[in-house]
Amino acid sequence: MSGDLGAEVVVRAAHAALIKHADLELLLVGDRDELQGHITRIVGKQPRLSIVHASEIVRMSDGAVESLRRKKDSSMRIAIDLVKSGDAQACVSAGNTGALMATAKFVLKMLPGIDRPAIIVELPAIGGSLHMLDLGANTLCSAEHLFQFAVMGSIVAADITGVVNPRVALLNIGAEDTKGHDTVKDAAAMLQASSLNYVGFIEGSDLFSGVADVVVADGFTGNVALKTMEGTVGLIAHYLQRAFTRNWITKLQALISRPVLKRLANEMDSRNYNGATLVGLNGIVIKSHGSADSYAFQHAIDTAIVEVKDQVPQQIGKLLQREAA
Repeated sequence: MSGDLGAEVVVRAAHAALIKHADLELLLVGDRDELQGHITRIVGKQPRLSIVHASEIVRMSDGAVESLRRKKDSSMRIAIDLVKSGDAQACVSAGNTGALMATAKFVLKMLPGIDRPAIIVELPAIGGSLHMLDLGANTLCSAEHLFQFAVMGSIVAADITGVVNPRVALLNIGAEDTKGHDTVKDAAAMLQASSLNYVGFIEGSDLFSGVADVVVADGFTGNVALKTMEGTVGLIAHYLQRAFTRNWITKLQALISRPVLKRLANEMDSRNYNGATLVGLNGIVIKSHGSADSYAFQHAIDTAIVEVKDQVPQQIGKLLQREAA
């Protein structure tokens, strides 16, 4: 109910997902009258789509603790409660990230052996994609936390991309073993002694080079890196537009290059990577970007479907048990 573009986006995404997945059932949690109006206009009759009424909404301006304590009948809380009760197998939300994280952690609890949840997202890279975590849930992390992130990231990357034995790297200020602070060095030692496919440190300039499938960082560093990537894409788009609209010759060149530019735009479209997992929870919760349109939100639903079918939380628990043995 609290995504930037409103509930209509979710209804359109739900309709598209139900057409794509014949075995899918969706519960839309929110204001019944508003949701029913969108469903009647966009979907019509759909037996695999139903509404669960919620009388409250967690706004983007609400604090995480305030939402958790005072809005127990919010669409966000009810959706996560449905996962806890087993009436739903996953929750997908475009709402307030802090409130979603706090509520999910309170209701679903953590997997055994995991201290903190992390935010993981898929990003484009040369030859495929990479999964990066943590992207803001934990600004300060110990070496043990980074090791746990690596375990969780390896499972998610393998399930989402189909890569066998994903290559795991630690984001650092240099690729040499002597670089970085004690936390990343200690985490590196733990990863080297594990069964994970650890490939060493990686610098920010090599993130998209294709040398790693999973990149691990603390939430502060990961979030700064992600926002820098988003800003860089915007800067490149700005310069391209300015270069191709300078005069009639460049406009003609743009027209000739249009098929190439269109293909590039499709490959770089962030909507194809929408849907960050709140990994480490004893349940599946997917965070969609707040400004996601229906195409992007459907991708978040698709991510949830993959994680449900592959039982990602259970896989993480089993791998942690093996590493602890």
